Amino acid sequence: MDGTTIQKFFQQEALSMLDAYKNFETLIPSPKGAGAEHKGEDGRFVENLIRSFLSKYLPKELEVLTGFIVRPAVKVGKNDKSRRNENDHHSTQLDIVIYNSAHYPVFLRSNDTVIVPPEGVICIISVKKTLNPKDIKDELYALKEASKLCRSNSLRGPYLALVSMDNNIIRKRPETIDWIFKNMKSLYDADDDLAFDDMIGYIGAVKHWGILKKRPNKKNPKEARYVMFKHDYNTENHLWLQFLLTGILSVYYDNSRTNITRPGFTSFPSGRNYDRELGIITAKIPAKITD
Repeated sequence: MDGTTIQKFFQQEALSMLDAYKNFETLIPSPKGAGAEHKGEDGRFVENLIRSFLSKYLPKELEVLTGFIVRPAVKVGKNDKSRRNENDHHSTQLDIVIYNSAHYPVFLRSNDTVIVPPEGVICIISVKKTLNPKDIKDELYALKEASKLCRSNSLRGPYLALVSMDNNIIRKRPETIDWIFKNMKSLYDADDDLAFDDMIGYIGAVKHWGILKKRPNKKNPKEARYVMFKHDYNTENHLWLQFLLTGILSVYYDNSRTNITRPGFTSFPSGRNYDRELGIITAKIPAKITD
């Protein structure tokens, strides 16, 4: 099976993004250790870098923005009054919101910061310069709650991701990846209103590894199966970028959202299996399987 041209292309793209971040650290060095001197700007630069790279590849009607989601308790569609007994709700500030602005309106916009209704949200990403222990539950909780705002009777929910440049979670018993999965499972198991789409699709420390949620099994649509990939820096750094793009495009081209044929855009090495299976987390509300 071919597709190596695409793999090489995204490998060079991923490395060029990391090189851009290294240049930022070089020009604004920290006298106290790794990273840039101004930590707030450090994180903001990473966020803007990821946003600019994603914007290069996605369809033009998808904007890569930042801001808030507002779910008003109003009629949806022609006569969907399912929110009748709800209250208006809004999310916390979200690092990256990928939004279909060609087909859905915007409440408020200031440059790339927006307040939007949930129907047009395709993906929500939390961005960290370095992944720390408290980020797992904090960021996954925020993404989960934002996902709930986007629940629909007809649309597949947005893709959720937590992306960092590096990792500061070091554990031995259990090992780092097992510790992360244990905390994920603890958070999700405690939620009696958890949908398959509310669970994270991808967590990655892009220099090292990624945790991926597999697509739902039609026989068990409540079960989220998580696997882990280690990234070889020189040959497999493209994996995180391709996993992210595949997840975004999977939602965008889902049959619940469009009848456009999904293009062949990403490619993974033939025979490259995941490095470890981490386990299964069971939702209370099954996935919407439309294809």
